[in-house]
Amino acid sequence: MSRRLRSVSLDFAATAPLRLVFTAETAAPPAAVYAALADDVPGWAEWFSGVSEAAPADGGRCRLVRLAGGTRFAETIMAAEPGARYAYRVDTTNAPALSALLEDWRLTPAGSGTRVRWTFAADGTAAFRWLMPLARPAMGRAFRDSVRALDRRLTAS
Repeated sequence: MSRRLRSVSLDFAATAPLRLVFTAETAAPPAAVYAALADDVPGWAEWFSGVSEAAPADGGRCRLVRLAGGTRFAETIMAAEPGARYAYRVDTTNAPALSALLEDWRLTPAGSGTRVRWTFAADGTAAFRWLMPLARPAMGRAFRDSVRALDRRLTAS
């Protein structure tokens, strides 16, 4: 059953009770990475570990995402700055422990490629806030593997 999460603004990426931040580099330029994040939403299922389905909604202002384990998210795009930033807030989910979630992707040039920084900013039950830092290594590996898969996808084109 889906439930509504607390509505948060972009500053939640800096103020959330739980913040996990990961970085990786790609050979692809920022414009190509941004296009994969913001313009090719269905393509996330091809490169982002755990995403089984993703689709734009409401004229591209929102996204509907399903993870491999069955977790579903309805999201609102909060920032769409071509070549630089893509951020979204989860509005509804069937994940029981969450009370707020914002993900912020920042892109900066790194040589001829891109440095990708992903901030997972969340709030939830006390158990969630205690357990999520323990998941940091696995989330970091999944992020880095996903960015490598995205890089292969973009540089093979």
